[in-house]
Amino acid sequence: MSLQETLSNQVKQAVKSSFNIELETVEFQATRKEFAGDITVVIFPMLRFVKGNPVQIGETIGNYLVEHVTDVKAFNVVKGFLNVEINDSYYIDFFNNIKNNETYGFVSPTAGNKAVMVEYSSPNTNKPLHLGHVRNNLLGYSVAEILKAAGTKVYKTQIINDRGIHICKSMLAWKRYGNEETPESTGLKGDKLVGNYYVKFDQEYKKEIQSLVDSGETMEAAKKNAPILLEAQEMLLKWEAGEEETVALWKKMNGWVYDGFDITYKNLGVDFDTLYYESNTYLLGKEFVTEGLKSGVFIKEEDGSVWCDLTEDGLDKKIVQRADGTAVYMTQDIGTAIQRIKDFPDVGGMVYTVGNEQDYHFQVLFLILKKLGFEWAKNLYHLSYGMVDLPSGKMKSREGTVVDADDLIDDMSKTAGEISEELGKLDGYSNDEKQVLYKTIGLGALKYYVLKVDPKKRILFDPKESIDFQGNTGPFIQYTYARIQSILRKANVNDDVVDTIILHTKEKELLKQIQLFPEVVQNAAAQHSPALIANYTYDLVKEFNSFYQNVSILGADNDSEKTFRVQLSNTVANTIKNGFRLLGIQVPERM
Repeated sequence: MSLQETLSNQVKQAVKSSFNIELETVEFQATRKEFAGDITVVIFPMLRFVKGNPVQIGETIGNYLVEHVTDVKAFNVVKGFLNVEINDSYYIDFFNNIKNNETYGFVSPTAGNKAVMVEYSSPNTNKPLHLGHVRNNLLGYSVAEILKAAGTKVYKTQIINDRGIHICKSMLAWKRYGNEETPESTGLKGDKLVGNYYVKFDQEYKKEIQSLVDSGETMEAAKKNAPILLEAQEMLLKWEAGEEETVALWKKMNGWVYDGFDITYKNLGVDFDTLYYESNTYLLGKEFVTEGLKSGVFIKEEDGSVWCDLTEDGLDKKIVQRADGTAVYMTQDIGTAIQRIKDFPDVGGMVYTVGNEQDYHFQVLFLILKKLGFEWAKNLYHLSYGMVDLPSGKMKSREGTVVDADDLIDDMSKTAGEISEELGKLDGYSNDEKQVLYKTIGLGALKYYVLKVDPKKRILFDPKESIDFQGNTGPFIQYTYARIQSILRKANVNDDVVDTIILHTKEKELLKQIQLFPEVVQNAAAQHSPALIANYTYDLVKEFNSFYQNVSILGADNDSEKTFRVQLSNTVANTIKNGFRLLGIQVPERM
């Protein structure tokens, strides 16, 4: 039982025995720095039930706690706040219980509990991954790792958008202008090569539109009648009909893209347990249209189209099948969700990592699945996130103005290298060691900058700012971890149990911060927010640096103090490492 739970029970008991009132909840907050105390009981909310002067009520409860709770040393009351001081022995016992636990803060999955499937990335196979995909991947991967650490079994997945007109545009442009070039013949990653032809299609399409307009067609008609677009549409029909040559080209170019994606995912440090392909899922869901019509969830209009009327739920009418019998994206998403539960029967919920422009789509999807009677539909979550902007402005794939994910990762490593060289911190490193470290720092900077922000907020990403070695940045936290490793190398950590020292204020503050980690992991899982982990880790590092500046570790007055402080430093480092692991960030042993 945590200190807060123990105190909560005892405060309720104090109020019952002193005032004959049963409290349901007790409100706590951190004690303000200017007052003595480790945790504060807020008296004001009790005044609705307990009549009297808040200071006197606080005094009564404080005296009860000192008398009945071994860990309570003293108290003081400031207005309506009861500041409780905790014995050093409580913190020392806590520390000795967790100091050798390398996965402190993490919980193992409980047998029999339902798993969660986390979907992220879900790219189109007509272009490389870009900056927007980077935020998506980092968020989805981190949320999956946090859910695992909080005790949930997780499957990581993506649905690859490998079919449709946009894919045919790249295929057609390569067929027309590619001269049979391949990733091998050009030295380009496959996704980049295919992406170049997506841009090429747009360039040729615009030329044809202009030509038609010059010959007297309206702009609207020209956009619809451009020969290259009509040919792409015809190619899609051939693909859907299974025409051999078109399908062979589709498989070849998608294969190039998958090879390219694999390299990017590896460089980014994300992975997946299972993959779904839109080419296999786009016909799913149609059988449930029939079921929905039978149960009255869907209605058929006179033209034969099928709709779900959600007006009573505050939404609008949503089409689930066109008049010609073809499915829409919503139908496909319904079918895919159901298929996933069939494939993984232990899944009881799903997290969809998709940008906030799709908020309404997921509101509708989740509601329809509930109406269709699926129990697991109440455990669906849209991890909605804001776009990522750069100082240079908005990105457009078809115009080739995106920030390529691979280029971004390389640029981050280079920038980390330049800054590290300027600071002169790498004496004695071989060139290979430097390159590994630059990548660790650069990627850490990128990931931390993206993940420290609440997912719902839009980000203006500034690469230079993210690699600052001071402030709330990845490199600052990595540097603190490396500094602790340097202390540990000099000190040789031993495993002696130290339980008879008087804690310095800075040691106690550090222990309090460490104590919060398991609760932060659970809250981050409940809120699907890596930002809680990122900002907790930064607070821990600030607390350690304050401790480091005020307390001598290796020059302690006696062996017990030195041993305790070295062990405490080691536990801080382990907690930083665990926190960063949940963000997908590595920590360097030297820096």
